[in-house]
Amino acid sequence: MTSDLCGVLFRDNGPEGMEPDGIIESNWNQIVDSFDEMNLREALLRGIYAYGFEKPSAIQQRAILPCIKGYDVIAQAQSGTGKTATFAISILQQIDVELKGTQALVLAPTRELAQQIQKVVLALGDYMGASCYACIGGTNIRRDVEPTNSAV
Repeated sequence: MTSDLCGVLFRDNGPEGMEPDGIIESNWNQIVDSFDEMNLREALLRGIYAYGFEKPSAIQQRAILPCIKGYDVIAQAQSGTGKTATFAISILQQIDVELKGTQALVLAPTRELAQQIQKVVLALGDYMGASCYACIGGTNIRRDVEPTNSAV
């Protein structure tokens, strides 16, 4: 079995040892200048624009399409550049909201990041009717899934 690897590495004014002007190393050549050019679902596009995005960031221009196409992607970028939205958009484009089962799994190292990811997925997927559950260690899962909390 072979695996296609599309390494998207974006660095911009990062820690010591990184190029101060930023470098982009990639074997993926396609850069998409707008969300409209990505051939995303209409409901997902509505969620993207409603969330406040106007134009994809550098990491989004380079990483969303290879993720959607099923390539293995390694993407690195500074805080605030849209990494969470990059993989959230990629996931939301690929799921079938009619199937009421787990279709994607995102692992996060902290409770706060897990909750932030959940918030972004729910916001971007709002017009699609997408659902997202943050399963966080040390919490009562049964209480989390009671009908009063079923909106998540």
